[in-house]
Amino acid sequence: MSESRLLRKARDYEEENALKVPESERPLYHVTGPVGWINDPNGFSEYGGYHHLFFQYHPYSAKWGPMHWGHVRSRDFITWEYLPAALAPDEEYDNGGCFSGSAISLPDGKHLLMYTSVRKPDEAGAPEYQQQSIAVGDGIDYVKSPVNPVIDSTMVPYGCSTSDFRDPKIFMENGRYYAVICNRTADGSGSVLLYESTDCLSWKYLTVVDRSDNKFGKMWECPDYFPLGDKQVLMVSPENMTGEEGFYAGSISVFIIGNKRADLSLERESISLIDYGPDFYAPQTMHASDGRRIMIGWMQNWSTADGVSFGRMIFGQMTIPRELEMRNGRVFQTPVRELDNYRSGKIIRSGCICGKTCFEDIRGRAVDLSVTIDTDNEAFDLFGIEVAKSSDHTTMISYERKCGRVIIDRSKSGCCADPLNIREFEVTPKDGRFKVRLLLDKNSVELFFNDGEVAASMCIYTPQEADGICFYADKPVRAEIEKYTLELRSPAAMTLAVETGNPPLRGTSLSPSTVNLDDLAGEVVG
Repeated sequence: MSESRLLRKARDYEEENALKVPESERPLYHVTGPVGWINDPNGFSEYGGYHHLFFQYHPYSAKWGPMHWGHVRSRDFITWEYLPAALAPDEEYDNGGCFSGSAISLPDGKHLLMYTSVRKPDEAGAPEYQQQSIAVGDGIDYVKSPVNPVIDSTMVPYGCSTSDFRDPKIFMENGRYYAVICNRTADGSGSVLLYESTDCLSWKYLTVVDRSDNKFGKMWECPDYFPLGDKQVLMVSPENMTGEEGFYAGSISVFIIGNKRADLSLERESISLIDYGPDFYAPQTMHASDGRRIMIGWMQNWSTADGVSFGRMIFGQMTIPRELEMRNGRVFQTPVRELDNYRSGKIIRSGCICGKTCFEDIRGRAVDLSVTIDTDNEAFDLFGIEVAKSSDHTTMISYERKCGRVIIDRSKSGCCADPLNIREFEVTPKDGRFKVRLLLDKNSVELFFNDGEVAASMCIYTPQEADGICFYADKPVRAEIEKYTLELRSPAAMTLAVETGNPPLRGTSLSPSTVNLDDLAGEVVG
């Protein structure tokens, strides 16, 4: 299968530079790029016996740049293989970038990618266009359709933008293909448009699924639309939130929950924040063959992205994949159960916490920690957990019992963007107990309260030697603590896949001590 010059260049660059990335920059069990910058997750899907994940990708620096699609795959959502870059901006209709999109398996056994192709303004005065294009492949190599773009700028409703028209999420229902695509409407705010096709080549516009009406930010991005339990869920990531709507200002991601009407639009019942931490955006889901709805998001925030990439070879990482479940009209999210297979060294502590309490055997930067406290004991007012702690650094999670408020504070965690260092939100105890599960992975912390009712994610940038974990209570409180070490192949539990045939695929360890780059030369099909 032939490659364009730009795709060949990106694949060569990956091959030459992935092994040069310092191990300290790579998380242990979260997806990041082989080299360079990543943002939105794309094409999260099952194909050929693997879970595939693509992502917005600029291989040549740790800064946002011309968007490619990077690619990894996994058998279990935890241990991932790097595959060669899947898309490069190598056609006139996508010379401004291959922006976000999705993937689906076709009846003929091929894998289809649907993405936003951005065409730059030209010298003749033609404006930028964001249109939707497709590529079909075998799980490694993908060929763009000769009829691209398949949804062009003439197919937006009257008054809608042709330069803010992006992020298609494709799915199949009742034998037909559908795609939800975000668009800026005539009032300047966001909406989600629905398109239909019988063959993924010819599409027609159907309806507006839902719209902001300038009440929930401006432009909406990265839509997803799926049934969960007895409800229908629309996920979007609004930009330019003001904070006046009861949500955080800036860029956030929300669940919009309701019922699907006969015309496939959404009858909205509620809207809620997906993740209460400072670093979460652009989530996407897949429907696994075992029936689970799995979500993954970009664990970063546009407001801090440029402040922490200096001197790094890679930047950006994904959240842990999360299982979604509808309970009493609310979406719960928990780490995929496969993570449990990588836990070892179980340590349990049970008893009274008063003042600052540290345990010598509870520490680390790759940790699965669960803490439960008894809130029926009305003696205490404040309980806290410190992680990634040293004499100079700490990351604090605090619970104020009287007001039911959680405060996460990374002011001393190496992030220099002060407005995003502290988050506050409510967590209501259940049956007299406050529960939190904390996943720590080198430079990130993910929190799941009350068995997934509330989630919060944040990146931290403290030295890895800062590995202390301590507990605090202003007055005696009974606590149950369960800690596991997470053990995966280092670094990043990933391998660099360099052959482009279909499975089985030979992987190569990313450890520089075990790979000679000269041995890999020429193994990617040219």
